[in-house]
Amino acid sequence: MTTTVESIIWIVGFVLVTVTVTGLSGRVNWSAPVALVLVGAGVSFIPGVPDIELDPDLILYGVLPPLLFAAAIQTSFRDVRARRDSILLLSVGLVIATAFVAGVATWALVPGLSLAAAVAFGAVIAPTDAVAVTAVVGRTPLPRRVVTILQGESLLNDATALVTLTAAITAIGGVLNPGQIALEFVLEVVVGVGIGLLVGWVLSLIRRQLHAPVLDTSISLVTPYLAFIVAQLLHGSGVLAVVIAGLFLGYRSPSVQSAEARIAERINWRTIEYLLENAVFLYIGLNLRPIVVGALDSGYSVGQTVLACVGILLALIVARTAWVFGTTLLYRHGPMFIRARSWSWKSATAVSSAGIRGVVTLVAAFLLPDIPQRPFLQFLAFVVVVGTLLEGLLLPFILRALRMPPPNIAQEYSERGNLMSEAKAAGAAELDRIVTGDDPERVVEQLRQAADFHGELDGVAFEEGVEHPIKAYQRLRRSMIQAERAAVLQARRENRYQEPAILAVLASIDAEEASLRATER
Repeated sequence: MTTTVESIIWIVGFVLVTVTVTGLSGRVNWSAPVALVLVGAGVSFIPGVPDIELDPDLILYGVLPPLLFAAAIQTSFRDVRARRDSILLLSVGLVIATAFVAGVATWALVPGLSLAAAVAFGAVIAPTDAVAVTAVVGRTPLPRRVVTILQGESLLNDATALVTLTAAITAIGGVLNPGQIALEFVLEVVVGVGIGLLVGWVLSLIRRQLHAPVLDTSISLVTPYLAFIVAQLLHGSGVLAVVIAGLFLGYRSPSVQSAEARIAERINWRTIEYLLENAVFLYIGLNLRPIVVGALDSGYSVGQTVLACVGILLALIVARTAWVFGTTLLYRHGPMFIRARSWSWKSATAVSSAGIRGVVTLVAAFLLPDIPQRPFLQFLAFVVVVGTLLEGLLLPFILRALRMPPPNIAQEYSERGNLMSEAKAAGAAELDRIVTGDDPERVVEQLRQAADFHGELDGVAFEEGVEHPIKAYQRLRRSMIQAERAAVLQARRENRYQEPAILAVLASIDAEEASLRATER
């Protein structure tokens, strides 16, 4: 009973500290992941604070699937497909190359470590973390293409890293067979993709029949675990299965879910992602003291430790920079059919600078086999995460120095306006088709005027330095909504209406405000 209560207290404390530190970091424009790691590290050295040990399977099966799914359903499948060549080069090619480069560096810098164990460690520190990149970059605008590539890379490189880690761990305990490892790699990928598509397709059929948002949300919450566990049981990549299922369901959601269910799912998964991602960074910091103690007990000198830390960080930077710029060179001067898909040197610099590690590196570090150097390797993984987070603090300055073109707001407004006009025209045509002489004329006329009004707003071109009519409408309507809500609450205080009427009107106002906020993004 005491253990259960203590666990609940720790969970509540984690949430409170995470929310507080993240909120304060946002106020002072500081990186939330860095702040959480520093706070956790400071707390870990306070006398009396116990070591927090989690079962690696709890992290692998309990934390990783929802984190990946939350990112996947918010990622555009069309954008990932459009940039699939760049994303695959980074999420597969770069991860494998980094695992071997960092592995060889670790093998050379850590005495007594086998090459297979070193490559396993290289796989641990190979994948980047897009959420950490986004948190560090903050409000610095990036071209959509760069954002899509970084998001797609972080989604798929986790699967590559974990599959590579599994293969390297297998090699530790036996004779290295490249053919068998390659076959197992392909099998894990094929099974993972197949299970992800199957789970996504089956659940989309089920969700199409659900009309209650609560039931739909319940299915959504178990989806990542279902995809992950089934794929793992069939010797596939659970990570890849979760990502594919998330991309599939995110793309299909407008066709299989109600508006209420989509809004609820979006809010729920954003909340889960926020809490888990930031809580993991706090957990990284809280493990500093036991990790340092384990590293000191490993028998390596201070000089060897410093040399290993610096050498491995440099190996990661060199591997990523060489791969990204080599890829850029190939795109720009390779065969004609790939030159059309080339990216600029500025984009290459931005992508190569975004090598921040995060959650998956922490999770994978706990999956390393029980070898004598395991505590020291976990310490090095911690150094890599913290080191790349600190390195990432330079990223906003690098991006500003590059003066990369921000997203084309004028084009986005134009496309949004054209699409909304098409949608309104379809709605007006449907109104003409279904209206009858029995329908109130005033209602029909009001619907036509509303469609015409929004069509006129969306058709206005965007001008730099001039407030767009849509923005003006949003600003004015938002003020009106605040006044309407205040009037309803005043009526409640005066007891002039019954509670059901109050709640119904508030729900209607909330729905319109949510719709208004959705169009502001």
